[in-house]
Amino acid sequence: MSAFVTGATGFIGRHLMERLLAREGDVHVLVREGSERKLDALVRGWGHPDRVHPVAGDLSRPRLGLGRAGIDRLRGQVDHLFHLAAVYDMTADEQRNRVANVEGTRHAVQLGNALEVGCFHQVSSVAAAGMYRGTFREDMFDEGQPLEHPYHATKFESEAIARQETATPWRVYRPAVVVGDSRTGEMDKIDGPYYFFRLLRAGSRLPSWLPLIAPDLGDTNVVPVDFVADAIDVLAHRDGLDGRAFHLCNPEPQPSVDVLNAFARVAGAPRIAASVGGRPAAWATTRGTQALSRVPVVGTPVRALLAEAGIPEEVLGYLGFTARFDTTATQESLAGSGVGVPPLDSYAKRLWDYWEAHLR
Repeated sequence: MSAFVTGATGFIGRHLMERLLAREGDVHVLVREGSERKLDALVRGWGHPDRVHPVAGDLSRPRLGLGRAGIDRLRGQVDHLFHLAAVYDMTADEQRNRVANVEGTRHAVQLGNALEVGCFHQVSSVAAAGMYRGTFREDMFDEGQPLEHPYHATKFESEAIARQETATPWRVYRPAVVVGDSRTGEMDKIDGPYYFFRLLRAGSRLPSWLPLIAPDLGDTNVVPVDFVADAIDVLAHRDGLDGRAFHLCNPEPQPSVDVLNAFARVAGAPRIAASVGGRPAAWATTRGTQALSRVPVVGTPVRALLAEAGIPEEVLGYLGFTARFDTTATQESLAGSGVGVPPLDSYAKRLWDYWEAHLR
């Protein structure tokens, strides 16, 4: 097996690299100028320096910046091209999202076509479903769903490119909200539900029996990064799965309040006893924050509370989903692998402890 990976130094990418290097074969890694040292440090940790081959390139350039000589050298030699490089930032503007997520995918597809890879693997996101209401199956894609934020729109467009412009077999993976490693707690940045850890830490100074009221954010879906990497690795190497998408999600929706309470328990903070507002999950940021600013949480307006804690208002629109993500195909395709989503309660403390030790 030979693989080519973009985004290998990213959070999911680093974990996937460990799985790929546990198999036989070389792994070619796209590295942009200035990131060589970061990759070198990771390669030493992975323990297979002779099998990791840096390839200089640029996500913003056609065919990722590889010249004719580089393409000729690798043509027909790559079994799997994994495209993970993308922007995952809820506060990023439209232009930044488009350059990285849309044009970056188009250039990766161009390279995959030129290299005649065995299979192109697009790591997309459940965000491609936008604000679809109802059950979103794995065989669904363009259902006329509202795409109200640049992140939603660019993940949809990038998946469309992978589906329509790839001349080789392809597979798509749609992770939900990816949190840290369920075994070690490792996380790479403050994101998603971690934004609320500061509030929970402050709340730990209050009596744990004090009931709190919070806005109703609806259902969310949280999965640890080790599950996502394990699932991609297994699904990528099983036969007969080309031309399909896989939801790397918790099979059951998780109420956002339950997720926050799982972390409140390990933080020793008061738990949310009731939610108010009655609005659907995944509020548009413009409408949602206006409504939220009128919802009190222990007497403090939500908008002021978010600002004080350094939580971007956009986060509230991405913790919850209007869609329920069906995972039937993924579970069937992972059967016998031992790969599954662990319950949040089994690793919430590891995430909390890692955050306290390294990121707070």
